[in-house]
Amino acid sequence: MNATDPRADLRRELRLRRRQLPAAERIAAALALPQRLRALPALSQPGYVAGYWAMDGEVSLHALLMGQPPFVYCLPCLREDGSLGFAPWRTGDPLRSNRYGIPEPDLAPSSQLEPEQMHCVLLPLVGFDRRGGRLGAGGGYYDRSFAFLNTRPRPPAPQLVGVAYGFQQLDAFAAEPWDVALDYVVTERELIDCRAAA
Repeated sequence: MNATDPRADLRRELRLRRRQLPAAERIAAALALPQRLRALPALSQPGYVAGYWAMDGEVSLHALLMGQPPFVYCLPCLREDGSLGFAPWRTGDPLRSNRYGIPEPDLAPSSQLEPEQMHCVLLPLVGFDRRGGRLGAGGGYYDRSFAFLNTRPRPPAPQLVGVAYGFQQLDAFAAEPWDVALDYVVTERELIDCRAAA
C-alpha cells in the first residue's frame, strides 16, 4: 500500500492514537473485557479459543485468562505461506519471537492447530465498523486464514470477535473482496453483534 492509500492513512492515525492512550485507560479497558465477553457462549464452553499477544497499544487479553477458563487458549503462529496456525499456550510456556518481534508459542508447525479447529477467535484490529468490517494491520494474515468463512451459508464456527477500544469505531467503510467480516466486536464499553447490524 502506498502513502496515498486512505486505509494506510487511517491505520497510521488510529495506531498513533492507540499508542498514546494512557496506561490507566489501557488497564481499565483490559479489565472490562471479560465482563463483556461473558455474553458469548463460545467462551463458557470447552474448546479452542484463539487470542493474541497484545503489541503496539492493542487491548490486552490477560484478564480473560485469570482463574481457570473452560477453554484452551491458543496464540497465533505465522506460517511461511502467509497464513496462521494456532498453538495452545499457558502462562510460563516457552515463546519465541516471529519475524515481526511478536511472541508466539515455540511449537513446530506440524503440531499447530488449523484455523478450522478454533471455535472462537479474538482478533486484534486497528479499526472496525458495526457491520463487522475490520481494518487490520495490513498483512492479511487473518483474512487468508479464515477465508473459508466467506462461503454461503457461513460456517457457524469459528466465531470471529474483534477486540478494540471504543474510539477505534469507524463509520462503515468499503470492504475489500478478500475481507472476512467479524461476528462481534468487544470494546471496554460494549459487545456489538455485527451479524444483527449487517
